[in-house]
Amino acid sequence: MRRAVFLAAMSLMCVLSVSAQQHKIDTQKSTLTIHVGKTGVFSGLGHEHEIHAPIHSGTADTGSHPAVEIHVDARSLRVIDKGESEKDRAEVQKTMLGPEVLDSEHHQEIVFKSMVAEPAGQGRWTLRGKLTLRGQTRPVTVTVTLKDGHYAGETTVKQTDFEIKPPGKAGVRAKDEVRIEFDVRLAS
Repeated sequence: MRRAVFLAAMSLMCVLSVSAQQHKIDTQKSTLTIHVGKTGVFSGLGHEHEIHAPIHSGTADTGSHPAVEIHVDARSLRVIDKGESEKDRAEVQKTMLGPEVLDSEHHQEIVFKSMVAEPAGQGRWTLRGKLTLRGQTRPVTVTVTLKDGHYAGETTVKQTDFEIKPPGKAGVRAKDEVRIEFDVRLAS
C-alpha cells in the first residue's frame, strides 16, 4: 500500500513538473523602455523622454496557466534621450528618481505581476495584472505577442494613478500617460 501511494505521488509530481513551464527571464537580453511625452501651450519647447528600465529579475510560466512577474530596481532607470545634452539628461534623471516622481530611495522596486492571461489570437495574449510603482499598486492591462522566441508588447499607464504629478514648468510638462514597451526573452 505504501509503495502504491509513493508511486502515485511520484507520478503526480512528474505530471505537474511537465505541465509547469516556469522559466526565468533572461535579464541580459530583455528590454523595458518607458516613453514620456510632453504637453502644454509651450510643449514645442519641451522634450520627450526615453527611459531604459533594466529588468532586475522575473519569471514566466508558459504552461496551461500563462503568467509573468517582472521586477525592476527603480534606482537603475536611466534617461537615454537621444540628441539631448548630458546636462539635460542628468537634470531629467535627478527629477525622475527624486521625491516628486519615483522617490526611488523610498520605493526601490517596481513590480508587474499578471493575474489573468487571455488568448487574443495565435501567439497573442492580453495580460491583466497589478503594477506596483512608488508604493502604489494598480491594475494594468498589457498586450503581448510572441515573435521569434521572445515576448513583445506594451501598455499605457497614468502617472497620477500612482500619485505622481507629471513634472514640468509653466506651459510645458510631461504627459500624464506614459507608454511602456518591452521585449522579453526567456532563459534557456
